[in-house]
Amino acid sequence: MPSRVVDYLVRAVSTLGVRHIFGVDGANIEDLYDALFDAPDDVAGIVAKHEFSAATMADGYARSTGGLGVVAATSGGGAMNLVAGLAESFASRVPVLALVGQPPTALEGNGAFQDSSGLAGTIDAARMFGAITQYCARVDSVAELPDKLSRAVDAARRGGPAVLLLPKDVQQSDIGDIPPFRSSPPTHRRDENGLARVRAALTAARTLGKIVIIVGDQVARDDARAELARLARTLDASVGVAPDAKDTYDNADPAYCGVAGSMGHPELSAALRAATLCLIVGTPMPITARTGLDELLAGCTVAHIGVAAPYLSAIHATSTDLARDLAELADEFTEGVEESSHPYPPHAPTPLRVPESTGPGLRYRELVETIEALLPEGTDVFADAGNTGAAVVHHLRVPRGGRFVVALGMGGMGYAFGAAIGSAFARHRGPSGIRRTVVIAGDGAFYMHGMELHTAIEHQLPVIFIVLNNNAHAMCVTREQLYYRDRYSFNRFRPTNLGAGIDAMFPELSAYSVRTTAELAIALGRCVESEGPTFISIDVDPDEVPPFIPFLATLEKKP
Repeated sequence: MPSRVVDYLVRAVSTLGVRHIFGVDGANIEDLYDALFDAPDDVAGIVAKHEFSAATMADGYARSTGGLGVVAATSGGGAMNLVAGLAESFASRVPVLALVGQPPTALEGNGAFQDSSGLAGTIDAARMFGAITQYCARVDSVAELPDKLSRAVDAARRGGPAVLLLPKDVQQSDIGDIPPFRSSPPTHRRDENGLARVRAALTAARTLGKIVIIVGDQVARDDARAELARLARTLDASVGVAPDAKDTYDNADPAYCGVAGSMGHPELSAALRAATLCLIVGTPMPITARTGLDELLAGCTVAHIGVAAPYLSAIHATSTDLARDLAELADEFTEGVEESSHPYPPHAPTPLRVPESTGPGLRYRELVETIEALLPEGTDVFADAGNTGAAVVHHLRVPRGGRFVVALGMGGMGYAFGAAIGSAFARHRGPSGIRRTVVIAGDGAFYMHGMELHTAIEHQLPVIFIVLNNNAHAMCVTREQLYYRDRYSFNRFRPTNLGAGIDAMFPELSAYSVRTTAELAIALGRCVESEGPTFISIDVDPDEVPPFIPFLATLEKKP
């Protein structure tokens, strides 16, 4: 049987160590699914309900594996639906390869259905995707494929999505005698001069006072958690984390000062006030990680190590391999430092004080702490945008050995549903059995992309979907109250019973509606014991102000 371009692509994905291609089928990508059917069992095609969610599945898969995620979509609306998902991957530097079908070459510019060639006044997909990717190319012939695929993979590995636009006739073409795809190992950039300056600054700071480390999500991507922890111990540093990096440092360690930025903890601010130097690792410190800290950071020396330069003035060293570079730094400062082997006592940063809520339902802190207490070690947590996300980032201690993901690149509502499913495909089998994944999202996010839970049901993934239902876009409600004199609300909706609705839609799914912490504990205990997907709806108050510093600062200024 002749080997086609689509067969070559599937074998290339397998060579890259990727075991799942996420997407939505359609006429101009169906040949890829035909190739997946005939491929060995090491690559599976997963059909999502929407291309945005397929893109976030690939994104979540990449974040959890530290490798590449792959998404496939057809032309026209299918391709357009990828944009928001790929934009999140671009803003968060997540390596995703998108294979996007196009109409046959001969029909481009000649009235083809879903034509996006840019010819004859049509939409230009290459220009559109070019703005939100590290690389985008149209493959117009078999001969172009190996080089463009290699360029796309290399670009994605540098951090961000890459897109190949594949006309249907090219997908069907015989590959001929083109040799199999060979992936070169990722290349790492290392700034020797910058690292020397950071090293000198740390040496000076150790003799002068206290060091604080703020950690970003690159530490998780580079699998550098152990090296980061060892460096923190050798420097006797206090450690804070960016909101999307809660799993990079043990949340129960006595040195842990909590989260930085708009959902941050007062312990970290107190530590920075007494610091001689702040070492920022693996985050450029965007506003979400920097809110409330600019003045404190201006009062001490700031050093930075990471792939992306920081948004604030700092001694900067570029590093695309934090595991290696942090290990070398730790080696330099280990002399005379004894490694501790005893277990750490439980520790939790002090939560921000929020106004007392008198409305219906559970309070953010009590429900998050109830969830935290019941999650086994190794559980992965995906939080969605809005007041729910702010509460989870602030209050939840990440289970040891688990991942924590919140999409702050674009902040797209509904991201967590697809991303958690993509991650679960990669991680649902752990060394000790089933590894569970938890989605915590609001009802607004659920209505956007929550029906992806059907994909989890289809594949019997151990994902617990927890939806906080306040019948509102609550962060928008809070903003209406704080910034627009509470004169109106466009963001409150008719009451719904999500738990009952999901229970009726999917009779084989265990679905619960809870209104008290006792009911939540019982329901979540049952979910944790389940081998497949489960669903919990929790009634909450749309008027509760979350632990979000910009909101609390505005409230303090009000008479």
